[in-house]
Amino acid sequence: MMKELKMSEKQGVIYILTNPSFPEYVKIGYADDIARRLAELNRTECTPFAFRVYATYAVQTRLTDMKIHEMIDRINPGLRSIDNINGKRRVREFYAMSAEDAYLMFQAMAEIHGTTKLLKKYEPDQKQAEEEETANEVKELAREKKEPFSFDLVCITPGETVEFWYSALKDSGMVCKVVDSKHIEYEGETYTLSGFAKKMTSSTNDVPGTIQFRYKGAGPMHFKYKGDWLNDIRRRLGV
Repeated sequence: MMKELKMSEKQGVIYILTNPSFPEYVKIGYADDIARRLAELNRTECTPFAFRVYATYAVQTRLTDMKIHEMIDRINPGLRSIDNINGKRRVREFYAMSAEDAYLMFQAMAEIHGTTKLLKKYEPDQKQAEEEETANEVKELAREKKEPFSFDLVCITPGETVEFWYSALKDSGMVCKVVDSKHIEYEGETYTLSGFAKKMTSSTNDVPGTIQFRYKGAGPMHFKYKGDWLNDIRRRLGV
């Protein structure tokens, strides 16, 4: 994507950046050269994952970050990341909103000014998609440590079925029968969710972007029940 950015974003742009390290926030600002700005941000080792460009909105005049931030702050002053360290107030370019909500705001501005052709959304490349998946797994691992998953939590009873899904496997969608609150059965063998995930993906652990400890408690994130991910059901129920 970097080559594409260098070729297509020669003029200044307002950008929306995301980072799997903090999915609840987006970074919004202005850059004369978005590829250079991205390289500067990703040079640091302070974040586990790299920033990526979610969208850009090309502008005809050079702006300052302050003008952009003032506009957003007028719309909703509660979105900005602000903290106090040693008595000093720090205001950052991070906003507590989804990337899609930020994009819709840009889209509205572009439509008002008749410049929708200058607005561009970027799809994540393979590496970025893998980093997002890994970040989600780390998050789910932390959740599992606090309260391990059980079928009882999400009201799934023995005898019902769940499906195993993993993007690196061609035969994803394997149907497993729920045995009890912690176990499933597949082809006559009984497994925990994590144990089954580890077995099914043992040949794919060398895929770039994966982490070796990923299946110690991360099993539930690879299973669906009636079309919904188990972890999504759990979040929806608040358990």
